[in-house]
Amino acid sequence: MLINPRPDPSPSAHDRTYRGLRTRIMHGEIPPGAALTLRGIGKEYGVSMTPAREAVRRLVAEGALTLSASGRVATPDLSNERIEELAALRALIEVELASRALPRAHLALIDRLQTINAAIGDRVDQQDAVGYIRTNLEFHRTLYLRAQAPAMLAMAETVWLQLGPTMAKLYGRMRRREAPQYHRHIVAALRAGDEPGLRLAVRTDVTQGLRMLVS
Repeated sequence: MLINPRPDPSPSAHDRTYRGLRTRIMHGEIPPGAALTLRGIGKEYGVSMTPAREAVRRLVAEGALTLSASGRVATPDLSNERIEELAALRALIEVELASRALPRAHLALIDRLQTINAAIGDRVDQQDAVGYIRTNLEFHRTLYLRAQAPAMLAMAETVWLQLGPTMAKLYGRMRRREAPQYHRHIVAALRAGDEPGLRLAVRTDVTQGLRMLVS
């Protein structure tokens, strides 16, 4: 008598777990060096061990989680050298994305960026680190989508993902009292069609804070 094997879990269960955990890591909801367990992930997302294991496997491949020889899964606790490397990648990729977005930066986009930046200020007033990181990334993603360069944007998001836990630590060190000043410079350069000014504003914005962590 043949016994039918249990069917594989639905892709939606795995995908939901992966995307939910990925978002939490990217937005700095999990601190650097925090240990995670498959059992805990499964409980949080209401899935079995298999979708949790597959989500972890994908996130390890993306550099969002680390897997030790003993099998310990954790968020990365980045060295100064690694932070400098990722900051350099942000400067290269995001400056190019912004430059490509400039010819398509219509007034509605500029108004949208100003609205998002005001929301960032609200998160600062509320001392909401996770909300700050989430809204800050929304500002950048909204601009970079106009570049129409999906492969490049995917690379930028992978860097954001790897930096997520570190960004939460950085927020605590910066003690922000207002939205990032270089966002205003970005908006002004877009409005003026000033490509050199835009490139400088983006480069400074994406690297200045990270430098504090390695100084």
